[in-house]
Amino acid sequence: MRQSVRITLLFALFSIVALIAITSGKYSLTANELWTLISNKLIGNVEYSRTETVFWQIRFPRVLAAILIGGGLAIAGAAYQGMFRNPLVSPDILGVSSGAGVGAVLGIFLGQSMLSIQLFAFAGGLATVALVYFIARLAKQHDPVLSLVLVGIAISALCGSAISLMKILADPYTQLPSITFWLLGGLSTITASDLISVAPLMLVGFIPLILLRWRMNILSLSDEEARALGLNVEITRLVFILSATLITASAVSIAGIIGWLGLIVPHIARLLVGANFSQQLPVSLLVGAIMLLITDTLARTIANIELPLGILTSAIGAPFFLMLLLRTRKGS
Repeated sequence: MRQSVRITLLFALFSIVALIAITSGKYSLTANELWTLISNKLIGNVEYSRTETVFWQIRFPRVLAAILIGGGLAIAGAAYQGMFRNPLVSPDILGVSSGAGVGAVLGIFLGQSMLSIQLFAFAGGLATVALVYFIARLAKQHDPVLSLVLVGIAISALCGSAISLMKILADPYTQLPSITFWLLGGLSTITASDLISVAPLMLVGFIPLILLRWRMNILSLSDEEARALGLNVEITRLVFILSATLITASAVSIAGIIGWLGLIVPHIARLLVGANFSQQLPVSLLVGAIMLLITDTLARTIANIELPLGILTSAIGAPFFLMLLLRTRKGS
């Protein structure tokens, strides 16, 4: 099947999944109700009904958040895997997810507001990556890519210890449930104001990755080969790291830690369009949005209570990744 046909089918699948997500839930909507809600909004006819409140204040921002965060984590994962020339790398390899987790848990532990908790998480993710990059630069005797990965693993372990310590010290009746729920990830608390504050930051991260995606093909070569082709390896890698980190930290700051998307979606994109990053990054963006839309819809519809996204993404992602692994080995 030609790649253009596959991408067209992906857009069709995305439209269907988004429509199902926006009409499904405890307050389900028919096609006529959806059209009426959108028409009333366009002409300024506000009815203040329960259906309108649920749709515009809860359902619509949540679907937009799933699209933005799912696509963001996926494209960040594809960028990390390309930069480090390792298909097992994910957005939390540099400690961004762990650092954001430390920031958010610290904010909850200190009794801060939701906005402050998001700011703590965002600052924690960026600060952790800055620390990882600084320490890796000191290890000049090792390969720079290997140094980044190893330092990221070590700092992530330290962040995990810090989170465990604060969970032990937290109030078991008020703070600990909030910490546990946040670490499992979810979109239930995201509002339109959260999207307005985070979307511009994620867009700033998207733009360099999309515009410079053709350079990722060169960066996936060895550093010597990339320099021979005229690429400034250090600057280019730093731009990609900062962009992917900004996307991941922004997503984690409002949704918590949502695992596996950044790991498995780039593999799916490679199966669909190959290893050319000029096509792989946009396809990863689309597939990531589809997967998180499906997962979030299941999280709020398959049980009487809403399931945390971290549980579902792990339950779906781990077997799916094993299937991809076995299929690749068989095909090789």
